Amino acid sequence: MAYIKVNNDKVTPDIAKQLIDLCPFNAFEYTDMYLSINASCKICKMCVKKGPSGVCELVETVRPCVDKALYKGIAVYVEQRNNIAHPVSWELIGKAKELAQKTKEPIFAIIIGSDVKHMVDEALSYGVDKVFAYQDETFKDFDVEVYSRVVEHFFKTYQNNVILFGSTPQGRSFAPRIAARLKTGLTADCTMLDIKPEGDLVQIRPAFGGNIMAKINTPNHRPQLATIRYKMFNLPEKETPHGTVSYESSVVIDKTKRTKLLQATDKPQVKDISEAEVIIACGRAFKKEKDLELIQPLVQKLNAEVACTRPLIENGWFDAKHQIGLSGRTVKPKLIINLGISGAVQYIEGMKEAELIISVNQDEHNKLFDISHYSIVGDIYEVLPELNKLIDQVWKVNP
Repeated sequence: MAYIKVNNDKVTPDIAKQLIDLCPFNAFEYTDMYLSINASCKICKMCVKKGPSGVCELVETVRPCVDKALYKGIAVYVEQRNNIAHPVSWELIGKAKELAQKTKEPIFAIIIGSDVKHMVDEALSYGVDKVFAYQDETFKDFDVEVYSRVVEHFFKTYQNNVILFGSTPQGRSFAPRIAARLKTGLTADCTMLDIKPEGDLVQIRPAFGGNIMAKINTPNHRPQLATIRYKMFNLPEKETPHGTVSYESSVVIDKTKRTKLLQATDKPQVKDISEAEVIIACGRAFKKEKDLELIQPLVQKLNAEVACTRPLIENGWFDAKHQIGLSGRTVKPKLIINLGISGAVQYIEGMKEAELIISVNQDEHNKLFDISHYSIVGDIYEVLPELNKLIDQVWKVNP
């Protein structure tokens, strides 16, 4: 790690102006004859290399590194509600198995609840090496403070290398507390994961408004924590279980709750586009809400769900539950047809794992074309009627 130090004893108003003009990120502030650097600094070192000599200098900070040999095991927190595991947990186990092939580490599952045996058996069927089960009536309902103490107990007892969480509403509130308790880093909403042979987790996610894909790691701290969205990874194949189970004692864990659950009311079930097999996705190329009627023949004939990008949510044409992307839903359908979508990285990361991708756009350089199996360059108002005719012809032959 490093930071830029300003030697203010060498700063004059002229020098301050030179540095302010030089910095491409507007990171300098000059107030009351004092030059400071704000949070916009990207440590590009332009001020050090091209600024007045000796005014700015790069200071390297050395942090003590952990003994990585002491931390082994990639753990997945198995999220559950009403003693039913969220499927994102099994997807993470599949990814953990891929990562462990590079580091030769064991795969762990952490399960917390009041009746966990069936979840333990399911975790074993996905090929984990060991399940750590915390079973107690106190753990029936998720309590972020109590569950945080459980995971803290797990890590301090077993000193594992990585813990993965689903980027669900529960995971997004839970993982940051674990990171704070264990004084380590957390990368949220990862879209890809990799790992180095020495065990450093490479956490990849869009940054700077989606303009770059950032590779993040925490080489000086353990455990390494990341949250990953549902449908980002493939569900692993089930296998003959080979792992073991450890039912952990919860006697030493503080089960004090500062909140009391009086009543739980389930939200009405609605269709979730994350589970859809066929999706028609609409973008800003649709000029009027009424124009969406053009997609109805496709929707009906393909038995498809309709999704959209953020601009159509902001127009009030769709409910937010229909949005695909990092700020919406992640989907993995058998078929997705993208109609007039700009191809921002946030959208692409939310649907790139679809089995078959068809995209229609006027821009022949649209980024969606890079990942599409079939690309059609054209105006959706001209292409859609032709697609509807084509689907009608196919429908007559194979109704």
